[in-house]
Amino acid sequence: MGVPKERIRAFGLKDNFWQMGETGPCGPCSEIFYDMGLEASETGRDLPFGEDDARYVEIWNLVFMQFERAAVVADGKTSYTLTPLPKPSIDTGMGLERVAAVLQGKLSNFETDLFTPLIGKAAELAGLAETAELVGNASLRIIADHARAATFLIHDGVLPSNEGRGYVLRKILRRGIRHGRLLGQEQPFLNQMVFAVRDLMAGAYPELAESAERVARVIEAEERQFDRVLKLGMVRLDEELRGGEFDGEKAFHLYETFGLPLDFMVDAARDAGVRFDEAGFEAAREAEQARARASWKGGSQKTASPAYRELTKTVFEGYTQLTSRDCEVVALVRDGVGVPAAAAGEAVEIVLDHTSFYADSGGQVSDTGWLTTVDGNATIAEIAGCVAPVQGVRAHRAVLRQALAVGDRVNAVVDGARRDAIRRNHTGTHLLHAALRQVLGTHVKQAGSSVDPGRLRFDFSHFAQVADEELTEIESIVNREVLANARVETLVDVPIDVAVNEYKAMALFGEKYGDRVRVVRLDDGFSTELCGGTHTGATGEIGLIKIVGEGSVSSGVRRLEAISGTGSLEAFRRDFAVAQVAAQVAPAGAGDDAAAALRGRLAENEDEMKRLRRELDEMRMQQAAGKLDAALAGATTVDGVRVATLRADHLERGQLRTLVDNLKQRLGEGVVVVGSAQAEGKVAVIAGVTPGLVKRVQAGKLVGAVARLVGGSGGGKPEIAEAGGKDVALLDAALAGVAGLVKEMLGA
Repeated sequence: MGVPKERIRAFGLKDNFWQMGETGPCGPCSEIFYDMGLEASETGRDLPFGEDDARYVEIWNLVFMQFERAAVVADGKTSYTLTPLPKPSIDTGMGLERVAAVLQGKLSNFETDLFTPLIGKAAELAGLAETAELVGNASLRIIADHARAATFLIHDGVLPSNEGRGYVLRKILRRGIRHGRLLGQEQPFLNQMVFAVRDLMAGAYPELAESAERVARVIEAEERQFDRVLKLGMVRLDEELRGGEFDGEKAFHLYETFGLPLDFMVDAARDAGVRFDEAGFEAAREAEQARARASWKGGSQKTASPAYRELTKTVFEGYTQLTSRDCEVVALVRDGVGVPAAAAGEAVEIVLDHTSFYADSGGQVSDTGWLTTVDGNATIAEIAGCVAPVQGVRAHRAVLRQALAVGDRVNAVVDGARRDAIRRNHTGTHLLHAALRQVLGTHVKQAGSSVDPGRLRFDFSHFAQVADEELTEIESIVNREVLANARVETLVDVPIDVAVNEYKAMALFGEKYGDRVRVVRLDDGFSTELCGGTHTGATGEIGLIKIVGEGSVSSGVRRLEAISGTGSLEAFRRDFAVAQVAAQVAPAGAGDDAAAALRGRLAENEDEMKRLRRELDEMRMQQAAGKLDAALAGATTVDGVRVATLRADHLERGQLRTLVDNLKQRLGEGVVVVGSAQAEGKVAVIAGVTPGLVKRVQAGKLVGAVARLVGGSGGGKPEIAEAGGKDVALLDAALAGVAGLVKEMLGA
């Protein structure tokens, strides 16, 4: 190879042997380093290889994957064996950016043309003058790197959320935003970095041109949301700093939930003279990391009952038939424990050697039906559902009509009408998925689904509400496909790479697929997906798909709900009956839009209602104003203070405050209390005190005392305060008692 012998070093198992874990494939490896020169050295001294990581940079790695490492436990001790792999291979990895730095003669990846345009754009957005020193600015480097990463993640369908890969994206974005704030940029800016990434990467990734606007909108929405979160976090931080110590666990909550940086909180605590519990913070962080690792490893998954673990796989025949005949009962499970037999009336789970029942899986609900005698003359059990407690084993949730024992033979009969309804809705989800991608964009990915006989629910990644006109277009597309009666084809045992690369089947990110998969596609190419569910034979069997709802599930995830088949027919009948009534209320002329006519009539009625409410309010206000003279005439004097009360029912609080102000002006100097019966038996009370008396009588205390007399509470400012009550029958007595309450306050 022409490499001088002195440049080839052996470092032993620690550095020249690679393994992915305690067990698994492994083998010797070689690492290729490049000497970046003395100017790259952290120490400035001419140190040999192995003593200066900044100068000698790894750019390439070769792993000779040739062994399987297995654990052997003997006498309580664990040892490991290496067994040659039947098909050894070489796993190679090159650091693209590091090689670019070498070829361009740069000391850092950030000095290459892969980053300098992004750093320049970040500096421009931060309002920094362009100088040679900008490339070394850590915040600008972070903004450039994180903007690039976020752009590609969102382009590929990942959206900010609080779990999984969406949470990783959110943390990347928020770190970039924080470093923008460190540079003085308080306004949304990271979204503009998207277009710099697009322009820089256009040669290798031209598809970014189509998604850049969408990606920028997603990032801008996240920036604005984070701004709101930061403001809330600052309020919480101020509350925590009022104590003698800033609790570490609470600090970690602010760090995780509101994105407040650790160093920021430490500085704030120091400025406030409060001790920061850094040990508690680190303990909380380690606990969270442990929970994340447990979640990643499936540590929180429930363990199936031992009764299922040793059973052979159930043969599933439900793709081609609704009845499986002469099935053997291989297990009966009651309350998680295997039993040899069960009596009539008992609830058990039944495992058969073969079955036509589909088990809950992939968002599709299980089949229901019956187990019958082999001759079909009697029902042995009613099947309420079917689950897969362990991979490949199907347990039928049943209530027995007759006694049943392990070894008995039965027929498994699926409720065909219910299965048909489920099949229509499941095929409908595939049509909706394809139509959503046509109308909204290829960033749309399935994020969950639920398919049952009554309706379908489809969750998908999207950053905004789906507009009404978009929903109409989606609905039209899927129903055109229904009318086309395209044949639904099922391909089984397809290699996963063939399914994805050749058939272009949609695979759900995060789903685990085997080496061979099942593909469901339409013969006209409209939709192709990896799917294990049951489907119609052709799209025409669906009948009609009607979207009945659209809404938000979480940040970046929307949900469609729809019905099909007889469900659509029932909805049509209900809507038609409503339309007939509407036509009587608001007749439309020939060729006119009936909906527009109804909307017009409703708008007219609403305008009329508003006019009548205004007139009624004016009348009530006039009546109440007419009582002012009587209230003034009936005012009492308590220790030299005039006290006036008034009851004015069914007025809004703004009107009641106006009455209080008018009474105070006409009273001159004194105390005013106005009470009002409100809707649903509630009470409103407002008290007012003229400025010269507020040191002796406070409106807030007075109104609270009056409110207690009507079963309520309240308070407010010294000059005017409001309260509410629950017992309108006590209102007159409460108003009569105001003078006594004022006397008590004056005496105090």
